[in-house]
Amino acid sequence: MYGGGPTGVSDGVCDGAADGGALPLDELMPWSVRPLRPGRGWVLASDPASLRARWAALLRARGAERERLFVPTRARTTRSAVPRLPGPAGAAAASTGRLDREDGPCPEPVRVLAGLHDRQWLIPDQRLLDAARPELWRVADERQIHLVETAPAPRAPVLEAVFTTLPAVSAPAPPETRAARPDRVRPLYRRPGGREPNLAPGLPALLSARLGTAVTAEDVLAWTAAALRPGPAGPAVPLTADRAVWEEGVALGRRLLWIHTRGTRCGDGTRPRLPGGRRPYVRAALPGRPAPDGLRHDADEEALWLGDGRIAPVARAAWEFEAGGAPVLREWFARRTAPAGPGTLEAVRPARWPAEWTSELLELITVLTLLDRLSGPREELARRLAGAPAIGTAELRAAGVLPVPPGARRPASVLDHPEEGPEGQLALL
Repeated sequence: MYGGGPTGVSDGVCDGAADGGALPLDELMPWSVRPLRPGRGWVLASDPASLRARWAALLRARGAERERLFVPTRARTTRSAVPRLPGPAGAAAASTGRLDREDGPCPEPVRVLAGLHDRQWLIPDQRLLDAARPELWRVADERQIHLVETAPAPRAPVLEAVFTTLPAVSAPAPPETRAARPDRVRPLYRRPGGREPNLAPGLPALLSARLGTAVTAEDVLAWTAAALRPGPAGPAVPLTADRAVWEEGVALGRRLLWIHTRGTRCGDGTRPRLPGGRRPYVRAALPGRPAPDGLRHDADEEALWLGDGRIAPVARAAWEFEAGGAPVLREWFARRTAPAGPGTLEAVRPARWPAEWTSELLELITVLTLLDRLSGPREELARRLAGAPAIGTAELRAAGVLPVPPGARRPASVLDHPEEGPEGQLALL
């Protein structure tokens, strides 16, 4: 989505002269968290039924066999005692007792972002996750939007960002794709209910005064989605002082956020769709067991082939769309068809291609096509920004927006609900 060098937390603030007054993303959204790190692949799946079946298989095993299937690490074993995850997902968890004596139902799987555009399912149980990032679960609700950065990949030595309402998971990509993983997660809000924006304190008020129009936290995120670019210290966001340019960028950014979040934010609730005649449909039935090497694209026919199954129209831009150095469609397909090791819980998966995967594939093709169509408007916005007056770091310092106070880089203290600790005890926060 954009290019640049690695992001890091800075002690100071760039003077802005080298990048036209652009504000480093790390100053714009100062609180960031690493993505979830499961530590074991079987807690993630492309369908929730497989996760429930894996849980049942784990609980049927006893003693050393349960430990082997679990895949212990230094952070987690079946004897680990950890708190329940906070938030609605954690409230549905089976228990906080040790897994070596667990006999309850599988916690209800939840949607997560694994990879940069791949929506998977996760068992939301902290006993299964090496690094569960409870601070992210505490602020997850119907108002939250996350900006997810990636570290540079071997084939894509630039940073990229996606926007999602889902928890981001750092999960290994299929070996043949070599895609980058999510690297930093920057929530828009530091507290549930859309409270306390994760923005440089005072920035929305300053922008409102300079531009002569009300500026919300969501407006700032939309502007960021449209204007984000490489800077000398990592990704940066130029701040225009031109109201017309600002409004154009916010409108463009809101459409980007609407597409990235599959219609759940910044829109009227409708899901993204391509215009009639360009919507992808299944033209020939997809096979029940597509081969891992069975995905190909015919540019002349604008057709995506899964073995003998065919989906059309699929624009070449969607087929070639890359994130983190890997083609998104090929990575998505590989995650669902790559063979799993025998005797592992990851081998518990659908025997045949589910109809839900076809629907998800059609939606992903739509999202990638729409995102590609906005690359031109983003380039045009960048050209307009080059000739527009900017709000530089000197003005931000004079207004007290910079430097960002250290507390803004740490999680907010969220104590709205009591949380259950290990073995059913009250968690001490």
